[in-house]
Amino acid sequence: MMRQRPSWLRRLRSVGDLAGRVFRHRWTRRLRVAVAVGLAGITGAMIGVLLFARADLNVGPFSAEMSVTPSVEGGTEINIPPLGSLHLDSHRGPVHLRVALGSLDQSRTEALIDNPSAISSAGENAAEEVVSGVSRLALRALGLAVVGGLLLGALAFRDMRRTAAAGVTALVVTGGSLGLAAGTLRPDSISEPRYEGLLVNAPAVVGDARRIADNYGKYTEQLQAILGNVSRVYATISALPVYEPAGNTTRILHVSDLHLNPASWGLIRTVVETFEIDAVIDTGDIVDWGSSAETTYVSSIPTIQVPYIFVRGNHDSTAIQAAIARQSNAIVLDDTLTEVDGLTIAGIGDPAFTPDKSETNEAGDTAGPEIHTAAGERLAQTIRNSGKPVDIALVHDPAMAQPLSGLVPLILAGHQHNRSVSMLPAPTPAEPDPSASASLLPSPAVTGTTPMSTRIMIEGSTGGAGLRGLEKDEPTPLSLSVLYFDENRELKAYDDIRLGGTGQSNVEMQRKVIGLDPDPEPTPIPSAALPSAS
Repeated sequence: MMRQRPSWLRRLRSVGDLAGRVFRHRWTRRLRVAVAVGLAGITGAMIGVLLFARADLNVGPFSAEMSVTPSVEGGTEINIPPLGSLHLDSHRGPVHLRVALGSLDQSRTEALIDNPSAISSAGENAAEEVVSGVSRLALRALGLAVVGGLLLGALAFRDMRRTAAAGVTALVVTGGSLGLAAGTLRPDSISEPRYEGLLVNAPAVVGDARRIADNYGKYTEQLQAILGNVSRVYATISALPVYEPAGNTTRILHVSDLHLNPASWGLIRTVVETFEIDAVIDTGDIVDWGSSAETTYVSSIPTIQVPYIFVRGNHDSTAIQAAIARQSNAIVLDDTLTEVDGLTIAGIGDPAFTPDKSETNEAGDTAGPEIHTAAGERLAQTIRNSGKPVDIALVHDPAMAQPLSGLVPLILAGHQHNRSVSMLPAPTPAEPDPSASASLLPSPAVTGTTPMSTRIMIEGSTGGAGLRGLEKDEPTPLSLSVLYFDENRELKAYDDIRLGGTGQSNVEMQRKVIGLDPDPEPTPIPSAALPSAS
């Protein structure tokens, strides 16, 4: 006799049979196919958009890449390597716009500077270029989404109708997402960005972007007049009977603190050609952050076409120093010596790397003055060990200069964004230490009864302090100097050139002949008195 199955097992079997009939029903089958087609279309669209939806864009002198990605919250992300990123609540919807700001194109930048009217036209065209780039990106994303849906549908189903349905699904979903983003667009979100990365530490610069842009427009409008005035001023000064450079005179151009200002290169080239400069000396802070992205800025050095001697500033990293050393006409000094046109020049880089210093950052000098004094002492010892007389010593921060007093006749520095010339106090003779080796004893020039007088010339900012100079109501002028040395390698005269800042086209030039007027009284340069804004 056969044993009867339990009732619960019979009910379970009947439920299974019912589920099987429902699963095999034609409407259930159609629903499964529809879901599979939808998933194939959406997945293919996402793959196509994620892998290939890119659009290159030129906005003024910048190159950028735009892309879209699926997102729950939408919005726009603008990456500015290596400074960080801006995040804008620009729209809602499942589409996230990403803009990667690339490098500054050197040729387009120089073209804008050489043609002041191009600045205003570039500003007027910027919005148009962005809208055009976004439109191209949207069309490309839509096309790629459809192609991705069709390809995945073809691979999954091998059926024409289902493949077409997957493509239509991709078109509808992608088009709807882009339409939702366009419908919820918030143009005023640009005034409410969220910062990430180094930009968090520089809200003042970003917040004042509109005022800086306005000032920069005024500045570039006057640039052509400024450069032309340099030549006219030189022609007038050269005719003065006070000092006439002889044929064997060596002319050195001293620049400092360019701070990424692209206008500096045109100015330097003009002065080099007009004044027949033999070499350019740069006492540092050629860039602002010391990042690898800024290395393209120094690629303009070979256009100067004379030796370019450089010492690192506190805004210049070792990567920037290495990039400068790779330039064909550049000579980087870092506790080393070189000889240019008969002049022996020694220099050392700034031991402090503080790219985020600003006028509101009073803690910028936390490293203390000791490291600057130690760097100056290290260069002084290198000069003594060389056994040769040095004509010019190069440092960035004047706090490094005092250990060189009595050892060299001239020190060139920068950092303060303010032009000044003074004499350093004579060194205090050190008591000889019997235990010290002979190589560490002070040189005769220091221990003698009449030590050498040392003049320090601190250059202003040849870049007008970069963007910082455009933030102020009183703009920072562009400063540079031409130094004249005779056949005996002695400084005989120098020209201070000062170009008006933003919105000003005036040029001032003053020639100083050594010996006509008494030298200024020796003035110590305490590091505590130095500004922290450089």
